[in-house]
Amino acid sequence: MPDEQMVTFRAAAEHKLADQLRSSLRGEVIDRGHPGYDEARAVWNGLIDRRPALIARCSGTADVVETLRIARRHRPVVSIRGGGHQVAGSAVCDDGLVIDLSRMKGVHVDPAAGTARAQAGVTWGELDRETQLFGLATPGGEISATGIAGLTLGGGLGFVMRTFGLSCDSVRSLEIVTADGAVRTVSRAEEPDLFWAARGGGRGIGVVTSFEFGLHALGPEVAGVLVLHPYERAEEVLRAWRDATYAAPETVTPEVLLWSVPAGPAIPQELHRSNCVMAGAVYGGPPGASATAALAPQRELGPPLIDLSGTVPYVELQCANTWRFPDGERYFMKSHFMDELNDEAIRTLLDWDSRRPTPESLIVIRTLGGAVARVGRDDSAFAHRSARYNLSIDAGWRDPALDEAAIGWARSAWDAMKPFSSGGTYVNFAGLAEDASELRGAAFGSHEERLERIRAAYDPEGLFAPAARRP
Repeated sequence: MPDEQMVTFRAAAEHKLADQLRSSLRGEVIDRGHPGYDEARAVWNGLIDRRPALIARCSGTADVVETLRIARRHRPVVSIRGGGHQVAGSAVCDDGLVIDLSRMKGVHVDPAAGTARAQAGVTWGELDRETQLFGLATPGGEISATGIAGLTLGGGLGFVMRTFGLSCDSVRSLEIVTADGAVRTVSRAEEPDLFWAARGGGRGIGVVTSFEFGLHALGPEVAGVLVLHPYERAEEVLRAWRDATYAAPETVTPEVLLWSVPAGPAIPQELHRSNCVMAGAVYGGPPGASATAALAPQRELGPPLIDLSGTVPYVELQCANTWRFPDGERYFMKSHFMDELNDEAIRTLLDWDSRRPTPESLIVIRTLGGAVARVGRDDSAFAHRSARYNLSIDAGWRDPALDEAAIGWARSAWDAMKPFSSGGTYVNFAGLAEDASELRGAAFGSHEERLERIRAAYDPEGLFAPAARRP
């Protein structure tokens, strides 16, 4: 078919799909000619510039069911948007249909039962605001603007994971619409295979419309460590930090960052944007003498440049990094799981950190273990329970002219650290779409085969499969 005819045919098919969606949905349907199209297709990562044919902004579960009914008939490429914060930008697809859940914001907290039910468009900041009214929390991510859906489906690393586990570990049940249009409530007792896959298996199993989380007593105040160390002592600090993580109790979740000093009001201006080592940790319990004692080794890694440790509201802690990752800037992240951090790994890491292309770029090492490792290896689709650390190499920049340099730095640093990896990668930090497909084995490990069987059972026609993998 000639190109002009193909364009005409595609436009007619999109118009027909749009008409059927508009006649069936309560929510808004946005096409390429809509004045809000560019805003609706934009996601957190400004590097992502995909142009879907249509965006179905669902008002509730019934809209999701109707959207899938129409999608089964027309067979467009389908993507699902919750918070739109995933680095790979899989919330949007080129020339396909985006099922947009971002307006589904319902949250109900039951403090007596210790649970919260939240719809898939809710962000962690929005969920924390509701649960903290009762001094309760469920473990979320480190950026309050991140959606609960994508983070939880990929596992969910966070500030208190050693105490309370991953985000997916607190999920008690989910409402999910599968490819056949059925609305299913899944749990350990109901459709356990689907429940297993939804906790760490990433996308492609259906449209999760709400989550029921178990809540934990935490807040409204929490104790934490944030110490900035001079960069000339980086190797010494990283070794001391590593040794301190070995003895850290499960109530403490340590992490260390190679980054630039933030331009905050509490920091002398002459230090702004200079390189430093940031040692951080959060105590997963009430502030007080026990918290101070447990956090002390993370605070005493050597003479500090600045010590910002103290007690803060939990909601402030969860928002603390959000301003440093603003919407629309450009991001690329890759990760390794690691069983140890030996001296050679530290030297290699510092060598690549010295080549960071922008002050916004950073390297983070998060400590696992504790409650993360107590969950059985095969209890959920998350495949990296035994790892001690997650290493994340995060390029951030503003100027599109730096795309090649920033992405190249992150890829090269990731390659250099591969000899120290346990062979796994975190699906939420898996680069761009092409990286995610390349790293499926590393993301899901020995669970990949079971995940594929479950996906095939619930989506035999590949409605949710990426375009490159559709039957």
